[in-house]
Amino acid sequence: MTINTEDLINSIIESLGRIHHIKLEDIPNIDLYMDQVTTFMESRLKNTTRNPGEDKILTKTMINNYAKNDLLPPPVKKKYSKEHLILLIFIYYYKGILSINDIQILLKPLTEKYFQTSGELNLGNIYEEVFSLEKTEVEDLKEDIIKKFTTSRETFKDAPEEDREILQLFSFISMLSYDVYVKRLLIEKMVDSFKSATANDSNNAQSDGNSRK
Repeated sequence: MTINTEDLINSIIESLGRIHHIKLEDIPNIDLYMDQVTTFMESRLKNTTRNPGEDKILTKTMINNYAKNDLLPPPVKKKYSKEHLILLIFIYYYKGILSINDIQILLKPLTEKYFQTSGELNLGNIYEEVFSLEKTEVEDLKEDIIKKFTTSRETFKDAPEEDREILQLFSFISMLSYDVYVKRLLIEKMVDSFKSATANDSNNAQSDGNSRK
């Protein structure tokens, strides 16, 4: 097996450079029907899929399931607002690594407090803040991937030449996989902490309300 390692790493770095979040100003300010929502999401996120010609970003069934699982507030007269689209984008990024229950834990407090609010802080502000460091984050990821790739090229130096490339590629994939595994464990622990913190906030708010009666 012959692997062009330079082409491989360049392809990976190039693919990272094509990853961009949907800018807040590009999300329609008008309410959309479900078909329009799925079309918008497909057009903006298609290039992030493994098989752009086949993979679906969002379907009607998915949207209905998100609503049933309290991830998404119900539409108004069958129309979805800009805030609905923001939540769907968050769900899209989370669903690859988190369970529906964990996503619900993360989004419920935001939905309850900031969904379609007129205050200084709303879902739009939160969305912009969260994605504001995208460029820096991508550059850090590129450096980390190049470092892991370089390290993987130093493994299996004593293996037979015909097997060395495939074993080094396996090393590279394993290093990336372990990184994802550790980060997922960390995220799950942080979600548990997030759940406790938001539950405490809710209980304190309820106690304050009762004390005023």
